[in-house]
Amino acid sequence: MSQSVIVNLVKCEPLLGKITWAFILALLIIVPIGNLLIPAGNVLHVSTYTVTLLGKYLTYALLALAIDLCWGYLGILSLGHGAFFALGGYAMGMYLTREIGDRGTYGSQLPDFMVFLNWEQLPWFWQGSDTVAWMVLMPLVAPALLALVFGWLCFRSRVSGVYLSIITQAVTLALSLAFYRNEMGFGGNNGLTNFKDILGFSLQADNVRVALFVLSGIAVLATYAFLRSILHSRLGKLVIAVRDAEMRTRFVGFKVEHIKLIVFVLSAMIAGLAGALYVPQVGIINPSEFNPINSIEIIIWVALGGRATLYGAVIGAFAVNYAKSVLTVALPDAWLFILGALFIVVTIFLKEGLAGLIKSKKQQTVHGEVA
Repeated sequence: MSQSVIVNLVKCEPLLGKITWAFILALLIIVPIGNLLIPAGNVLHVSTYTVTLLGKYLTYALLALAIDLCWGYLGILSLGHGAFFALGGYAMGMYLTREIGDRGTYGSQLPDFMVFLNWEQLPWFWQGSDTVAWMVLMPLVAPALLALVFGWLCFRSRVSGVYLSIITQAVTLALSLAFYRNEMGFGGNNGLTNFKDILGFSLQADNVRVALFVLSGIAVLATYAFLRSILHSRLGKLVIAVRDAEMRTRFVGFKVEHIKLIVFVLSAMIAGLAGALYVPQVGIINPSEFNPINSIEIIIWVALGGRATLYGAVIGAFAVNYAKSVLTVALPDAWLFILGALFIVVTIFLKEGLAGLIKSKKQQTVHGEVA
């Protein structure tokens, strides 16, 4: 991306978007300094736990950007992006599991769960999972392949609206049930865990934790800029045209199915990247990540922040997950009720989310000054 393009993107970015960028950049500067350079006894020290927590929030923000592209701009309410996130996480988890080598419980080159199940060799789909190429490519390729097959079948059949949403949720549930089975070869109920290294560096080291945090932040900013550039392009205008007037777009000669498929696959790849960055920071990936409730929760993040803005997705992901971190400790039994009430309030009173609320308040202020 050339310097002039970047300058134009910054100039065109709304104020709230610039504030979101500044917030993430500030985190990328302050958190590493606070963790690595300021002593633990100092009040300004940032604990490794906080670094990991903020890194997890950044991966959720990346996942929210994927949903905002698919739902906010393309108009497809996907209740299955949790599956793409989990597939990216499992692809990374497979690499990290192979990195353990013979340091596992049973001292075998096979993963512990395979030894426990009396497997004698790696399944064919684990071949190559110990390579850097796997770590880099498979978290993108696996979700992309699922999205490509699923999208091609649905879009060519012109399945849309609530029917498409229900099908995406059904696929996610089916994958959840499949990954719980031991014979699938992904660790069953326990999933993949007990990771030790990544690229030869200990995952328990503070500097590695900070590096993963910084990488997550860079991924959010780079994806944000990439999506904004796409949305300002001809393809972006077509995406919005498909959302607002699909039949008219079809009648003037555009292949609506192709546009939907391209954006849906891109969105799945972003979700997979988020899952790949999430796993080494939290240290586990299991079938619970496929839970359809997780996909619904992602929708709430974007709805709260404000869809079709990009920055709203980031704001919503941080806001809801920070509230979850606090309230699941203070009010563990009430958190799901609070989340449900939040969704109802946003749906009825804040249809454009917090971003829309701030924008409307700003317009009222401007009109008041003019009057």
